[in-house]
Amino acid sequence: MVNRIHPTAVLGPGVELGDGNVVGPYAVLAGPLVIGDGNWIGPHVTIGTPAEDRTGPHPVSWEDEPVGAGVRIGSGNRIREYVSVHQGTRRSTRLGDNGYYLRGSHVAHDCEIGDHVTLASNVVLGGHTAIWSRANLGMGAIVHQHVRIGPGAMVGMGSAVRREVGAFTVAVGNPARVTGLNVVGLTRLGLDERQIAALEPWLKGAGPIPPDGLLDRLPGGVSTLVQAWNDRKD
Repeated sequence: MVNRIHPTAVLGPGVELGDGNVVGPYAVLAGPLVIGDGNWIGPHVTIGTPAEDRTGPHPVSWEDEPVGAGVRIGSGNRIREYVSVHQGTRRSTRLGDNGYYLRGSHVAHDCEIGDHVTLASNVVLGGHTAIWSRANLGMGAIVHQHVRIGPGAMVGMGSAVRREVGAFTVAVGNPARVTGLNVVGLTRLGLDERQIAALEPWLKGAGPIPPDGLLDRLPGGVSTLVQAWNDRKD
């Protein structure tokens, strides 16, 4: 399927597009940048612009050869108007598949974002943050550099996140504090009350990970996310 690129959009050197992408008016895409298939990139989006990092050089003109670690974006994302994504410094800034990036949200350099993630309007991610799959960040939330947001976690609107938010938990406030489990998110993934109750001690950091027999029966890819989060390294 052909890409549809508005005539006012600007694509610099080193930009690679898959198939079926839509690039809206006045969007600016700078390389090195690799984009998958079926993404919708709205008006005035900027992707691949230089990192806000004083430790490295900053380009002096648009015509310079692409530098930095660039950006890699998966497939099926909806990247709305005025979203900005900076290129990486030590590694590529990465966005997974089927994400929903609402108006004015910002992804800083070296961030890594999983699949099915939602960044609501005006969310700001500091450099080197990791947002795991199916996390949902509310309007105006701010995440400090090098912080991890666990899979299926929900961050309330206007929250300031300074430390790790666990898998399938809810965090709100300034500074953000965990207030409970994301029961709505787990239910939408197909878990019943018994399965949520079995996971609850581990999700709250008060018990071991459930046995394989229970994990294997969890729907919606939850078992894979739970195991990966349990095996993560600091």
